[in-house]
Amino acid sequence: MPARASHHSTISHNGFCTAKVPTTGFMLRCLAVMCFVSWVISGTSIEPARADHGPRTWSASHKSVLVVAPTWPGYARPGFGAPSGVAPEGSGIVYPIGSSDGSYILTAAHVVAEAEKIEIILADGTRHEAELHALDMRRDIAVLHAKPRLSTITLADSIPAVGEHVCALVNAFGLGVSFTCGVTSATARQNIGFNEIEDFIQTDAAINPGASGGALVRADGALVGMVSAIFTKEADIDAGVNFAVSLSLIEQSLLEMRNNGVTF
Repeated sequence: MPARASHHSTISHNGFCTAKVPTTGFMLRCLAVMCFVSWVISGTSIEPARADHGPRTWSASHKSVLVVAPTWPGYARPGFGAPSGVAPEGSGIVYPIGSSDGSYILTAAHVVAEAEKIEIILADGTRHEAELHALDMRRDIAVLHAKPRLSTITLADSIPAVGEHVCALVNAFGLGVSFTCGVTSATARQNIGFNEIEDFIQTDAAINPGASGGALVRADGALVGMVSAIFTKEADIDAGVNFAVSLSLIEQSLLEMRNNGVTF
């Protein structure tokens, strides 16, 4: 019988391992493991991948996000009778505006526009009445005022870059404020059809009903936008295409309110 040809190859890894072996998949995998082990033993360390967002993001921002509970016409308490397409509860952000007593809370206009009464609920379950102070339906922005002095959120000094980590602090499904993270999918989204005036940050951070008015923050906890809308199909749940009103549009709205005589 004719002799079979023997095929060999030489493999090296950073000079730590060199050998001639048959070029079978099994032998190559074994050799790769041996080379890796020798590389580690030689003193080279491997740094684990670390996300830039996490517990510190939550710690820096969660005290400034709360539940907004509107009472709708014909109902005696919040959580019932919301208009079609509106969750029974929403979210709010304690915003750094004004110098008067109390606190100003930013939320989505569609959460409170038709409410007869509004309450805010803090993390410890404490409830306080809030009044509708200003309303901008064209941008879906409302400002509430409440008597307690609450911790205000830090504002970001720049627009997040596409691909940058962002996190949402929202009252999803009325369960209380929770924390989800993703990336900035796009910026300057306009003419989508939710509001008359739009400048959205798009994110894949999980957003569900009840999140409207919640905070979209950078990894350091600084606010970059206010959650306003989500794209869905049959089910009214997160599809990974979610939108937050940009901080620049929020500031534009507040300036317009001041120009129209609203004081903070």
